[in-house]
Amino acid sequence: MPTSAFPGPPGSGEGAGPVAPRRLRPGDRAVVVAPSGPLVPEYLEKGVAVLRSWGLEVEVAPHARDRHPTFDYLAGTDADRAGDLTRAWCDPDVAAIFCARGGYGALRILDLIDWTAIAAAPPKVFTGSSDVTALHQVIGSRLGTPTVFGAMMGTASFVDDPAAQENLRRLLFEPDAGLVMSGPLAQTMVPGWARGRTVGGNLSLVVSGRGVPDVAPPPPGSIVLLEDVTEEPYRIDHFVTHLLRAGYFEGVAGIALGSWVECGDLETVRALLADRLGGLGVPIIWELGFGHCPAQLAVPLGVEVELVADPDAGVAQLRLGETIG
Repeated sequence: MPTSAFPGPPGSGEGAGPVAPRRLRPGDRAVVVAPSGPLVPEYLEKGVAVLRSWGLEVEVAPHARDRHPTFDYLAGTDADRAGDLTRAWCDPDVAAIFCARGGYGALRILDLIDWTAIAAAPPKVFTGSSDVTALHQVIGSRLGTPTVFGAMMGTASFVDDPAAQENLRRLLFEPDAGLVMSGPLAQTMVPGWARGRTVGGNLSLVVSGRGVPDVAPPPPGSIVLLEDVTEEPYRIDHFVTHLLRAGYFEGVAGIALGSWVECGDLETVRALLADRLGGLGVPIIWELGFGHCPAQLAVPLGVEVELVADPDAGVAQLRLGETIG
């Protein structure tokens, strides 16, 4: 049985490439951080209780409950939020870091995190979604460490959604049990098969990562994951068109689209994404089941997957690399 929660780099031998975090087990220490927006105390406490029910020893970072003294959309000062994350990652006794919520703010701390110290520390399980995409991108580019795009424990979408809780728990503790990922609305947009390493996350944050020195473009053969929330169709069009013009999709092997909650008429969103991306000549899955949707999947970033989009067989899914070969 594999000891890592995440497969190593494609083509790597035993121990080659960046070290992936191991799967979690009862008794592991976990730290909750708030790199973006301020937390709702009720959701935070309920989320901590869920993590503890998994057998984790959970502590809340010193500044996670803070609010910025001037900007009420931020959880504490930039320096304090960055410091909480740096300290948690550099603590050798911490196995996992859970981002409590998104909102906005992760971009502001990227240049304040001690990336040299983090690179020298053991790898950690790192989970979060939405605005946390900014951190996923830099962690992937700087460290090559796989991360998890999934429900955030300090939000209603986690504490009030047992299915989302279980999807995250299974990936972190029992990856063999959740190797095939697909949601009830998943469909083929462009048929085909592809294999590659996952990149991406929240569309608007992926766009924010273009043109900055610490975020690399997708490596050739990548599987791109994209989702968003509360963005009008014309803004999704804008974001995707910009990525196309910036060369973001050059050489990618496939695309898995997640949810588009409160993004206007879904048929319009689907039509514009088919219009913008359908000509790339790669297989595309529509509504795989990750993002801001009910029962959201926890999807690993930076790992090898197989994308299968077969409308004849009614299959639209990702399979983690451990099932391949």
